[in-house]
Amino acid sequence: MGIEFYYYAVLILAMFAVFDIVVGVSNDAVNFLNSAIGSRVAPFYVIMIIAGLGLVSGVVFSSGMMEVARKGIFHPQFFTMPQLIVLFLAVMISDVILLDVFNSYGLPTSTTVSVVFELLGAAVAISLIKIFSESQSIAMLAEYINTSKALIIILGILLSVGIAFIVGAIVQFLTRLLFTFDFSKRLKKYGALWGGLALAFITYFILIKGAKGAAFITPEMLKWIQTHAFSMLAIIFAVSAIFLQILIFLNINILKPIVLIGTFALAMAFAANDLVNFIGVPMAGYHAYEAAVQTSAPLTTTMEALNSKVPAEPHLLLLAGIIMVVTLAFSKKARTVTKTEIDLSRQSEGEERFESVFLARKIVKFFIRFFDAVKKILPQSALNWFRKRLDSEHYHHHLADEHTPSFDLLRAGVNLMVASALISYATSHKLPLSTTYITFMVAMGTSFADMAWGRESAVYRVTGVLTVIAGWFMTAFAAFVSAALIATFIYFTKAIGVGIMLLVVIAFIARNHIKHKKRFIESEATEVYNLKKITDAHSSIHTTFEQMGFLVQKIRESLDTALEGLFQQNEYIIKNERAKNKTFQKWANIITANIFKCLRLLQKEEAELSYKYANTIRHLQRMVDGHRDIVNRSYLHVSNHHKGLLGVQIEELSELKNQLLEMLKDVENTLHANEELDYHKLEEKHTALETLAERLNEKQIERIKDGSSKTRLSILYYAIVNDALMLSKQNLKILEIFSEVLHGAKSVLEEN
Repeated sequence: MGIEFYYYAVLILAMFAVFDIVVGVSNDAVNFLNSAIGSRVAPFYVIMIIAGLGLVSGVVFSSGMMEVARKGIFHPQFFTMPQLIVLFLAVMISDVILLDVFNSYGLPTSTTVSVVFELLGAAVAISLIKIFSESQSIAMLAEYINTSKALIIILGILLSVGIAFIVGAIVQFLTRLLFTFDFSKRLKKYGALWGGLALAFITYFILIKGAKGAAFITPEMLKWIQTHAFSMLAIIFAVSAIFLQILIFLNINILKPIVLIGTFALAMAFAANDLVNFIGVPMAGYHAYEAAVQTSAPLTTTMEALNSKVPAEPHLLLLAGIIMVVTLAFSKKARTVTKTEIDLSRQSEGEERFESVFLARKIVKFFIRFFDAVKKILPQSALNWFRKRLDSEHYHHHLADEHTPSFDLLRAGVNLMVASALISYATSHKLPLSTTYITFMVAMGTSFADMAWGRESAVYRVTGVLTVIAGWFMTAFAAFVSAALIATFIYFTKAIGVGIMLLVVIAFIARNHIKHKKRFIESEATEVYNLKKITDAHSSIHTTFEQMGFLVQKIRESLDTALEGLFQQNEYIIKNERAKNKTFQKWANIITANIFKCLRLLQKEEAELSYKYANTIRHLQRMVDGHRDIVNRSYLHVSNHHKGLLGVQIEELSELKNQLLEMLKDVENTLHANEELDYHKLEEKHTALETLAERLNEKQIERIKDGSSKTRLSILYYAIVNDALMLSKQNLKILEIFSEVLHGAKSVLEEN
């Protein structure tokens, strides 16, 4: 192919650079946002401004050396420009697809790991093609590839997981023992010293990690900083402690500037060091093309020129920084990934995203037995002292706040301090620790030490952590394999292959966008069920009934659609409704949790009201069970290709369905409006439904006798009729309790 094709290929690489920045920032944003957002240190827009300033600073101060993509994984002198362009195209295509998949599922991963293993996979593929086509020995592969880099990355994963979790847990445990959960008074006594230590590590982190690639910091200056690390830390500590003590005298919360400065530092380091993951490959492709066209044989000249250091153009770095900031401000996927980490480290109870797995259960069981053994060894006085210092009751006193943070500012400060210290130490000693892995595992370690992983949530949180860690290793494997396959495909198919892969990328991104949008809408719908503010038991009880009304509405709509799908023998329609079973169960569980919260606030003299209100849990669960049974039976019948319902059965069940849906609509409207309805009128509708059910059962018996309705049809028919009656009865019971609670609440208010 002519040189013109590779000119357009470089333009395609530039386009992918933009895509890669978008998907990369969406995933890596969790590294510098989780502590600030989780602790609600400031309004969301303020956090975004601080992080945005950090990103721009990192980009401006970065000299942008792009050696990883140029010669870190492979030796460019063994490749020609066309071979490298194919390699770089494969890397960018696989990187965009892979990171977008992780973003869509809300799983944080490392952009460094993805790009390194994509470069490795594509380089191995091109090298093997080159070796076999030139009849070389397979041993030559070692000459083409720098395999030590990949081994360092794998070592970094293992080191990060263990070291960051353990150090984070120990520091948080000691910090909590010092300050306790009720830390306001103690913060005034010795908070300046602790804060000075935190700011010392964070500031040193900015110097050693965030600005190490800055043009104004020479190698001599960097070496001097590393040599005089202890002296610098001591000076920064002293100055910071004095400054924070002044803030304490002015009654200013010193934890807020610590968390915001830490957020700025991590964002700056991300932009200064991780930008290479997004634009390094396209820049290397551009430099390869530029070097080739200056030779007499651009398509066959080997790329020794890429061995030299070439800084990226400042205007391109600034443009990349602007794209980063815009992505950070508007990306919903960035918020999804951040939410995963925050939910896993959340102090309070709530909805758990992950189910339990065998390994998680075994890990939790081991730690329960371990701590039980420790309790037997320690004297009772020591145990009582630990319990008193680690009592989280004071944290829960703030649940009345509508903007309750997932964890407090003290833990957010520890997250940033420990992450900064570990990354700075690793960087100065050239240890292969990953920024992504450290920030995530430190957050998990501090939440573990804060007892956020209680007996009710531990197995789900551990499952979440295991899922994320497994995703890190999967990133390496998927990146290697996908880049190798894409590189091989493009190498042999040339321009046609590039066109096909562009279509594949567009299809993947569109599909993931649709899936993520659907999950985001479901997540927004779930927010309807979350009681964010519980200050008054009676108003909160009314809110839970409104939530039940919303659930009744969704069940009514789903039943209508599912039964129509059954009548039409449409498997696709019923399958979509079947997928909602887990969602309805999750919503019912959240409402149940809300009911428990309300029950805790009800006074002892309201025991009768508490008992009646608590009974809604049983009826709510049976209602969800009834919906699930109808939908599952309908799906199995249709998906197994059994004979459809008889025409007369469809007519009868349609009549039953209409009466049931009418009753559900009345219940739904009553609960939504929080007003009383003529209960006897609804009772009459339920009685009419019972009469209809008896008549339908008699007709079905006749069909069984004359053989017109086979066994499977009869089982399905009776199940739907019985489930409809059960749904009607449970809704009637919920409405009865609603009416009684409404009267009971009024009586209590009148007495008061």
